Amino acid sequence: MSDRPRVSARISAISESATLAVDARAKAMKAEGRPVIGFGAGEPDFPTPDHVVEAAVAAARDPRFHRYTPAGGLPELREAVAEKTLRDSGYAVEPSQVLVTNGGKQAVHEALAAMLDPGDEVLLVAPYWTTYPESIKLAGGVPVFVVTDESTGYMAGVEQLEAARTERTKVLVFVSPSNPTGAVYPREQVRAIGRWADGHGLWVLTDEIYEHLVYGGAEFSSLPVEVPEIADRTVVVNGVAKTYAMTGWRVGWLIGPKDLVRAAANLQSHATSNVANVSQAAALAAVSGGLAAVEGMREAFDRRRRTMVRMLGGIDGVVCPEPRGAFYAYPSVKGVLGREVRGRTPRTSAELAELVLEEAEVAVVPGEAFGTPGYLRLSYALGDEDLAEGVGRLQRLLGEAR
Repeated sequence: MSDRPRVSARISAISESATLAVDARAKAMKAEGRPVIGFGAGEPDFPTPDHVVEAAVAAARDPRFHRYTPAGGLPELREAVAEKTLRDSGYAVEPSQVLVTNGGKQAVHEALAAMLDPGDEVLLVAPYWTTYPESIKLAGGVPVFVVTDESTGYMAGVEQLEAARTERTKVLVFVSPSNPTGAVYPREQVRAIGRWADGHGLWVLTDEIYEHLVYGGAEFSSLPVEVPEIADRTVVVNGVAKTYAMTGWRVGWLIGPKDLVRAAANLQSHATSNVANVSQAAALAAVSGGLAAVEGMREAFDRRRRTMVRMLGGIDGVVCPEPRGAFYAYPSVKGVLGREVRGRTPRTSAELAELVLEEAEVAVVPGEAFGTPGYLRLSYALGDEDLAEGVGRLQRLLGEAR
């Protein structure tokens, strides 16, 4: 018998997606008949727009889509993504700079795989989306965490980034609007960070998946538009999931310099070949259409955002900065930790999340999943009544803390 590990060390080191795990547990408890309210999943609670679904139905009947298509994406979709990018962010790119991927996660993975060699360091602002450090490590890179907190609205400044930079730093991951915090960087700060990165010859991976979900006067700013001199070392990640309520359709894309896009497309040709054609046809209808459905969702999210922040702010020991984008609140619960709640004394946000799930039947994601213990992430992409009921349960439970 061989004493070699059954699973490779590289894959064994990957952590399960904490957000998907919380969502799965909440759904399992619901299936058992428990009235669980889940704040874990990062997906809109709206249906995909009708015209998008109809485009998919038509594509399913078209024999052209019953066969392999180019690994890098349908030519018409790559062209439409380029046009949509110019329309929505002012960034002019060619279709050959677009690679259509199986969701945003594959775009992140392939971009990092194409950029990184073993030992290259990647600056990653924490709190971070759970997939980033795993994708960096899979690509052979080393994540270097730049930790922020509520005092700066969870945003990093140039001085903090510079303090983390070394001679091995190759890439900065820049996310605005942010998952998990909802932070939206002001335009001038985007420019300052972009110029700093350009001055040091860094690459930037910028995630724009929440570009249309901003509130309260906040504005989305695309880094390669604000700092065009760094465009040749910038990869933009985006997709249809959040804007068009299409998380399950699995269509994303990356935009970058042609040589890097070609390299990532070669990787994809061996990993998955083309994205499912029916999903690509649906994405084509989505990005080619207007933004009326998006605006309706944004208005609902804004209303829920204000409700959640107000209710969380009424809990003793909880501090919740106002999120300006995406659909998450990221309150500090440090003032609750170490206090007794129903005979238990949670010392970590992970322990508190477990207590909240068991005692209040409310599913939240602990800050440990995002690199900053002492916080909880709550998605407000759920119905108004469920949101009010769920946060109300939190208020009642944590109000018992002594």
